[in-house]
Amino acid sequence: MALTDIAIKASKPTNTAFKLSDGRGLQLHVTPQGSKLWRWAYRFDGKQKLMALGSYPDISLAQARDKVDEARKLLASGSDPMAARKSEKIARRLAVEDTFAAVAKKWWESWKSARSDSHTVYVWRRLEADVIPAIGTRPIAEIEAPELVAMMKAIEKRGALDIAKRALQTCSQIFRYAIAHGVARRNPAVDIRPSDVLATRKKENYARVDGKELPQLLRKIEVYNGSTVTRVAIKLMAMTFVRTSELIGARWEEFDLDGARWDIPASRMKMKSPHIVPLSSQAVTLLRSLHTLTGHSTLLFPGERDHEKSMSNNTILGALDRMGYKGRMTGHGFRGIASTLLHEQGWPHEHIELQLAHQERNQVSASYNHALYLQPRAAMMQAWSNFLDACVAGNVVATKKHRA
Repeated sequence: MALTDIAIKASKPTNTAFKLSDGRGLQLHVTPQGSKLWRWAYRFDGKQKLMALGSYPDISLAQARDKVDEARKLLASGSDPMAARKSEKIARRLAVEDTFAAVAKKWWESWKSARSDSHTVYVWRRLEADVIPAIGTRPIAEIEAPELVAMMKAIEKRGALDIAKRALQTCSQIFRYAIAHGVARRNPAVDIRPSDVLATRKKENYARVDGKELPQLLRKIEVYNGSTVTRVAIKLMAMTFVRTSELIGARWEEFDLDGARWDIPASRMKMKSPHIVPLSSQAVTLLRSLHTLTGHSTLLFPGERDHEKSMSNNTILGALDRMGYKGRMTGHGFRGIASTLLHEQGWPHEHIELQLAHQERNQVSASYNHALYLQPRAAMMQAWSNFLDACVAGNVVATKKHRA
């Protein structure tokens, strides 16, 4: 006989537990303590099972019957209702534990051990600022490519195209980590090419003077009456033609002045592979002089206000502007001048390109290529500094071809 709400309410506990049946395996178990618990009895794979459905009156008679109907459908399809419910609970728990933000944090903790502190902090800040607000609460296994595209487009709106691209690259690393640890099955980031969803930025040609104007520029640098440290920075940039960010972020620990060598770690390089800058005798002398001014700092070029941070990249640009080269010369321009003139002087293209750190290299080849042609590159860098000295002295008459 089917149960009624009146019969359920009228049932009183006894010294021993008893059960009331509603039909189709639905039972109400009444305990000696007065609890009334819904249970559903069924058989699966030849075994008798008892599935908990909740307690009365939290679960009404009608709700208990509905739960039985749902469970019977699963049973009819060949699934064990108790096992299915257990899987759902695990999925709900994983949806909380394996959100993109949670997995990203685990990836970052593992990834950061081989990177510099400044780089790892920067990467996490970018995740917190741009990625986690967009997809952080989503279960990582459920994220699809359109969500990543929306995130990138939001970053693009504020004009940060490079950051949008790097955000996708970082997400791809996190998805690979998730797949390796069994919390995701695929990497949706690989379905996206930034060029398909982001506006194409016109390649920037950094302003630079013509090679014929170089001697005059170098003479103006020599008599620059601004900060001595800034003047040294510009001279070093002319001698080494590294990128502005690589110069102003230089640390004394990267230099072997006795060995005339500057080793820039991969974490500070655009191509993310280590770079060696052979130092000319002029560069070594300049660096020894600079050490008397900033050797107390870990940085070669600490900021004027905050010595824990490097000088701004606008410092060099501002100095060039004050020398009369506004819109005509940038710190980056020294790279273009060096490339043009060294090629004109007959130095091998591969030596110049390696010294400019232009070549994109994979992780395996990077460990070898950054030291490739080191001896002839050192000779080239010394000849370049000699050429700059000759420009200042006014002794440059004609370009003499170098033979490797």
